Amino acid sequence: MANTWWEIQVLCDPALEDLIFWRLEKFGCRGTSIEVKGHSYLVCGYLSTLQAQLLDLAALSLWLRQDALNVGMPMPVMDWHLIDEEDWASSWKQYWQPQEVGDRLLIYPAWLPPPAQSERLTLRLDPGAAFGTGTHQTTQLCLEALEMRLGMGTPDIVVADIGCGSGILSIAAMLLGADKVYAADIDPMAVRATHSNRELNKISPDQLIVEQGSIDRLMQLLHEPVDGILCNILAEVIIDLIPQMTQMAKPSTWGIISGVLLEQAKPIADTLEQHDWIVATLWRRQEWCCFNIRRS
Repeated sequence: MANTWWEIQVLCDPALEDLIFWRLEKFGCRGTSIEVKGHSYLVCGYLSTLQAQLLDLAALSLWLRQDALNVGMPMPVMDWHLIDEEDWASSWKQYWQPQEVGDRLLIYPAWLPPPAQSERLTLRLDPGAAFGTGTHQTTQLCLEALEMRLGMGTPDIVVADIGCGSGILSIAAMLLGADKVYAADIDPMAVRATHSNRELNKISPDQLIVEQGSIDRLMQLLHEPVDGILCNILAEVIIDLIPQMTQMAKPSTWGIISGVLLEQAKPIADTLEQHDWIVATLWRRQEWCCFNIRRS
């Protein structure tokens, strides 16, 4: 049989949307999508059959039910079936349409004809198998915070993007006025997606530098501390990265951190404070939050 994929379908209460996205991503799903079904949401994720067997999918179903119980919400219904490579590559795209984020950005799927004109900054994107389409709450929070940080016209801003995924935050930073962005991700698929999206948006490789690796690799690339730090990954990983984020900062450096559930916010805030960061604002969207931080 040709390479096949599991299409995982989760019918859920709308309030569970972000928690289910998080669980599917943590499980390894690629190219998640969402569709409104009456008063419910149908969330889909795609997983190679090389990565999961039937017992793994049964365990995922139990985790999703447990997640819902923990927050006192109705339990979702999960189903799965096999699709081939071609169907996987196109099935989730039909649900993803251009999306305005904040006051200035328009996230635009690469496979649609470019807009004739727009008053917004158009960020063309094909995420491929990488996280970051602009639909997830954490990405939207980061984009809105980034717009605020880069909306003051300060010249020569250098930004580091830790865990760049599709490159959406890095590219948005460039469009909003950053002079240079250093980006890294441990996933080679993410690095390829960021390279591709950099080219799609006609950004020079000298301005958006992308490498495979984590914060250690970024620190090797940097010649001096950065002005801004972006980090939209999982909370438990962020806590481990904060000491190294401090090493790449100067007294005026700001940061935007997300990928954090509200219940995980306190240990993040405590760790930031221990390393001389101030939480300037904490933005919330449903069960997720975004830290806007600066040096103390």
